[in-house]
Amino acid sequence: MTRTFPHIVVAKFGGTSVADFDAMSRSATIVLADKDVRLVVLSASAGVTNILVELSAGLDSRERLDKIETLRTIQYNIISRLKQQDAIRQEIDHLLDNISRLAEEAFTMRSAALSDALVSHGELMSSLLFVEVLRERDVETEWFDARKVIRTTDCFGCAEPVLDATAERVERRLRPRTEQALVVTQGFIGREANGQTTTLGRGGSDYTASLLGEALHAARVDIWTDVAGIYTTDPRLVSRAQRIGQISFSEASEMATFGAKVLHPATLLPAMRKNIPVFVGSSKYPSAGGTLVCRDTENPPRYRALAVRRQQTLMKLHCEQGQSACRFLADTFALLARHDVAVDSITTSETSIALILNAASATSGESRLLTTSLLTELSSHCRVEVETGLALVSLIGNSLSQAEGVCHEVFAGLEKHPVRLICHGVSRHSLGFLLPADAADDAVKALHHRLFE
Repeated sequence: MTRTFPHIVVAKFGGTSVADFDAMSRSATIVLADKDVRLVVLSASAGVTNILVELSAGLDSRERLDKIETLRTIQYNIISRLKQQDAIRQEIDHLLDNISRLAEEAFTMRSAALSDALVSHGELMSSLLFVEVLRERDVETEWFDARKVIRTTDCFGCAEPVLDATAERVERRLRPRTEQALVVTQGFIGREANGQTTTLGRGGSDYTASLLGEALHAARVDIWTDVAGIYTTDPRLVSRAQRIGQISFSEASEMATFGAKVLHPATLLPAMRKNIPVFVGSSKYPSAGGTLVCRDTENPPRYRALAVRRQQTLMKLHCEQGQSACRFLADTFALLARHDVAVDSITTSETSIALILNAASATSGESRLLTTSLLTELSSHCRVEVETGLALVSLIGNSLSQAEGVCHEVFAGLEKHPVRLICHGVSRHSLGFLLPADAADDAVKALHHRLFE
């Protein structure tokens, strides 16, 4: 008999939450403790995506074999703890064979599409293994290929979901299954119109969970990770960082955009559209509580948190003599649009533009942003300066661009740090500083001590 679940919960587990058999067992206990959890979204096991990205770069035969053997060991260590091993080992072996074939192709001819096809195997393997962990607890569980419902653009490495097509497929193909069994699927991956596998960018499993929650009209989306909620900054960097019990969508979205690893930058957009609360907690210590992200909070503070986004590139474009400023700006942004370059932050003068490019989000990294063709065309249009090895430190808060004294308090905490660019005034929730990467950690510690401790 079909059951209905009016308060469906989508639970997403990150890489550390499915890193090995013990981690998967803890995550299974969390799932089974809440009868409203009908859909589970998984990342690849910790470390697997990094190995797959390395393979997609085109390694020689010896390095390839070493990496694939490491992948095999991670998967087999989980399989060895299962009671029924034969069938799942065959499925994992099939996926490992696919990885080997694609990695060999990458050595001879790299492409973003091939990279996505290769990297997607991490989530496919972890989700198959997690289904077996749940079935051994006598739970009716079904494995589901997320690519059947997540329709995306063909921007390989950092694809965008096609919302209407995704929602229609979820309603038709996925919802009926959640009413019959507990469904386990993959985050991070999708499929473009021609059937090729795509990825949503690094950390995209959170985004998948939120998209599916939106399409299912979920009551809540739970993000289970390796920290017990969202903190005033990364507690691994600042030991006195404080957990935030409740935070607004807009604050958390700014934190994610500017580098807080606990959430993917786009995660909250679907939740905001349908006003679906998002809970963030630790799968290792679920009783420790966490952070609830919701539409509004009472008495939001001026300063909420600090975030760091690494792998930033500063590109300065200088207008040649004789060009009008308006024409220079128009031609420059048209050129960047043709090369699919997403500009993150901008400052301008009469004759120059400074742009921050974020290489941390796509699986293909900085090489995809600064292609030879882009730099060649830019150089024919203007004088180009590129500076890499930077980090963006952002202060997240409320009414930062209207409140008095903010600049005095913040700049005093950065007096010993070489600030390369400042981003302020566009958003009332953030104030950003571009710094050399090796100065970012000290800047965060100084600001956190001054503003939060």
